[in-house]
Amino acid sequence: MKAYLKTIEIFLKSSHFYRGVRLSFAVVTPLAILYFLGYFEYALAIVMGAFLNAPGDIPGSLKRKVNAILISTVLTMVIFTLVLFCKPYFPLLIIMLAVISFFVSLISVYGFRASLVSFSGLLAMVLAFAVQKDTAQEIFSHVLLMGCGGLWYLFVSFVFRKLAPKKDEIQFLSETLTLIGDYLKLRARLLTKKTKRQELMQQAFVLQSKINEKHETLRELLLLERKRSGRSHYDEKHLLIFISSVNIFELIEAKHLDYDEIDRLFSDKKYLKASKNLNKVMGNQLITLSDLLIQNDKVSDKDALLNALSKVKDNITQYIEDIQLPKAREGALVLRNLYDYQEQISQEIRAIRRVMANVTDASKVSLKRQDTTQFLTLQEYRLNVIVQNFSLKSTLFRHALRFTVAIIFAFVLGTLLDIRNTYWILLTIIVIMRPNYGLTKERSKDRIIGTLIGAAIAIGIVLLTQNVIVYSVLAIISLTLAFALVQQNYKSSAALITINIVFVYSLINPDAFQVIQYRVIDTIIGASIAVVANYTLWPSWEAMNLKSVLVDALNKNRKYLLATQQLYHDKSKNELGYKLARKEAFLAISNLNAAFQRLTQDPKSKQKEFQLIYGMVTLNQTMVSAIASIGSFVINHQTTPASKEFDALILRIANTLQSSCSILDTDQEDCETTSIDIEKAQEKLLQSYHSLSKARDEDILKGQTDLDTETLHNLQEAYLIANQLVWLKTLSENLKKSTLKYQETL
Repeated sequence: MKAYLKTIEIFLKSSHFYRGVRLSFAVVTPLAILYFLGYFEYALAIVMGAFLNAPGDIPGSLKRKVNAILISTVLTMVIFTLVLFCKPYFPLLIIMLAVISFFVSLISVYGFRASLVSFSGLLAMVLAFAVQKDTAQEIFSHVLLMGCGGLWYLFVSFVFRKLAPKKDEIQFLSETLTLIGDYLKLRARLLTKKTKRQELMQQAFVLQSKINEKHETLRELLLLERKRSGRSHYDEKHLLIFISSVNIFELIEAKHLDYDEIDRLFSDKKYLKASKNLNKVMGNQLITLSDLLIQNDKVSDKDALLNALSKVKDNITQYIEDIQLPKAREGALVLRNLYDYQEQISQEIRAIRRVMANVTDASKVSLKRQDTTQFLTLQEYRLNVIVQNFSLKSTLFRHALRFTVAIIFAFVLGTLLDIRNTYWILLTIIVIMRPNYGLTKERSKDRIIGTLIGAAIAIGIVLLTQNVIVYSVLAIISLTLAFALVQQNYKSSAALITINIVFVYSLINPDAFQVIQYRVIDTIIGASIAVVANYTLWPSWEAMNLKSVLVDALNKNRKYLLATQQLYHDKSKNELGYKLARKEAFLAISNLNAAFQRLTQDPKSKQKEFQLIYGMVTLNQTMVSAIASIGSFVINHQTTPASKEFDALILRIANTLQSSCSILDTDQEDCETTSIDIEKAQEKLLQSYHSLSKARDEDILKGQTDLDTETLHNLQEAYLIANQLVWLKTLSENLKKSTLKYQETL
């Protein structure tokens, strides 16, 4: 019960619920005020304007939010006007529907916020069928009132933002910490779950994509606003938590272990249990901190974390005692490197704890404005972005064509069959139809199930009571919860929207059962049309659309590798360039992971070369991790000068990645060459580790068993650099082979 109440408390304090309250306030307030003033006939248009322009109000900078709502307001007014004027002329109406459907859906090429503005426009096109206006004066009056509704919503949004300016920041930070905590716990399972690694890796891909999406939004929320409005204690607090979350994510990525090697070294998994448990403890700590951020509560005790760290250190000592040096050295170094990375993560977690415990004493973040700007991903809004997408090669262009045909077909079908509320079918298509088949199918299923659940609940309530006040209260509550859950649980949101519609109609028309009946039938028809259209009309199967995403991932991996090389040569001058390259590589691999997840949602018959593509995604992911492990070590340790053998191997790996890009993209640049024998360079790097290892063995024979920090770090550096570079070379060569096979399938 306590956990259940805690979940409810966190939800009620979340920005998702706050967003639902904001929309309900924007919709209900004009209804109530105009009703009491005796001007209720104007309320519907104002409420419709507020409702239509709410989708663009998503977390981000104030400027982008205002621009989205204003553009959405103008777009919905224009579309509403065009549809209302064309309604009496069926052929003209069909043409207008096709033009609006195609061009408005194509606005999505400008990114996620633009796709929501596009959704508002399409929603206006459909809802115009629910409004009956016969004269030009009536049409213009209605549209102007809708414009007032859009401006009213903008005002409400601004006021709510002023009342809780950090709500979105806190929510995204909390969700990021939860995701990273889950990711840490999943990585713990990867250590010992040998038979489930492919399944766990696919889960890891999903988490990586989600974490990168959260980090991108947080960069806009924290860096862009900080740049414009200055700094406060809370700004510093949130920025410090964000930076620590990025550092933790990189550290996790840096330890994508060679699990075959782990299995070889640790046939007895008992020596991995302490490290596995520490990951679980750290993951749970982050999840607890994420809850405390929302609850604004006191930070919990840290003893569990310190105890788990201590046990890992004791475990390394026990391993050496059991296996004995020099046989134990390789396994001990693996455990030691694993401990070092876990200790660094624990330090970042403790840093988050300190920041949350005391806002006013939080450290200042010394980021230059020109540096922070470089970390922001700017959306290109020029006309040529749409022009470049005017091709059947573009996924969004094919989606626009497919969507237009589905809308026209549904409207003509509804008209011919004389369906009572044809626009409900169109509304279902707009809400669930997505560029890829898998997501459309999933949303269709959730929409139908949610509608049936909502209809069943509504029937039960209607049978129990005929009270108008109960209907009104439940309509407001269901609307609030529906919009609070729309991105978290679409099935529940669909159920609540159905409940809301039933009660709103029940206030107007006492025959609620008829409303429920038509609602269910129209939802099933709309969902069926959307799924069939996605499957048959210019389908976008991910197996054939991965080329550009793969090229981008390979290019960004190469740049990340070369930035890591520069970091090794001069940490002070090249750290910013390294972090920028790291961000770009992580985003590229996140896009690749997301594309692979879309592939898994396609029909089995369309998942061509699934294992080959899975292998390429895994190789790219492993390569990012191997590069990150070198970069992380260099940043956190004092290192020796980079050798010419190191540079030669880096160049060879970069050239192999360049060759892979050239296989997929003929416009790639030529590769640099090196005169050093790569095999000898590889042997020399490995020999440097063996020399240090041999010297250490001799010290032990002389009785010098204590290991000083400098010798330990030198051993760790030599072992990590040599092994990671050899591994990267193998990975890059395997990637090239896989790329050749993939290109042949195209």
